[in-house]
Amino acid sequence: MHFPLIKVIIPAYNEAESIGLVVRDIPELVDEVIVVSNNSTDATEENAAQAGATVLRETRKGYGFACLKGMEYIAKLPEKPQIIVFLDGDYSDYPQELEKIVEPILKRNVDLVIGARVKRWREKGAMTFPQIFGNWLATSLMKLFFNARFTDLGPFRAIKYEKLLALHMDDKTYGWTVEMQLKALKKDYSYEEVPVHYRNRIGVSKVSGTIKGAFMAGVKILGWIFKYSFK
Repeated sequence: MHFPLIKVIIPAYNEAESIGLVVRDIPELVDEVIVVSNNSTDATEENAAQAGATVLRETRKGYGFACLKGMEYIAKLPEKPQIIVFLDGDYSDYPQELEKIVEPILKRNVDLVIGARVKRWREKGAMTFPQIFGNWLATSLMKLFFNARFTDLGPFRAIKYEKLLALHMDDKTYGWTVEMQLKALKKDYSYEEVPVHYRNRIGVSKVSGTIKGAFMAGVKILGWIFKYSFK
């Protein structure tokens, strides 16, 4: 199979213990791994660089800010990728599964692929109750309002670069994943979900691991859904 140019963007905030493992487990078919340190104060940047990643720094806190920083970097490159893959830096995803995440794009020309953290492949405790409930509520609302087939807002995902640019992504914090899916629905992109394994992360989550983080993420996600429902 011919593999087009693929770049990976990994937002990371204080993931020194895990980031090297994530970068090293990414398959060789990837052209470049870009770790965006979201104002980390530990050895995240050093460990990512030692593992072979390109390291950027984004001082503004927020998952979306970090993703946008990675996109800004790519936009300045002389050769643009055909596919962008996003995943987390906490080692909860299995980077080796990147090949099956991009497969629908390569084989069937799908625009967007979401790695769905299915229960049968999910390690016990890997997702908190607020995460499970939030995913169910968000995807149920997307089904109700948009007849969508999504079952997850999983961060491990692949999208054609040109299609990503056309979305004009804007969210700076917790709403990045749902914004991408909603805008893809609005633009009638083709999409698929691919079941992926999911394990307990290394370290404590900055979002689901705190009441404030889980609440703010929920508010942002629901806000995006209702915003697009009445457009």
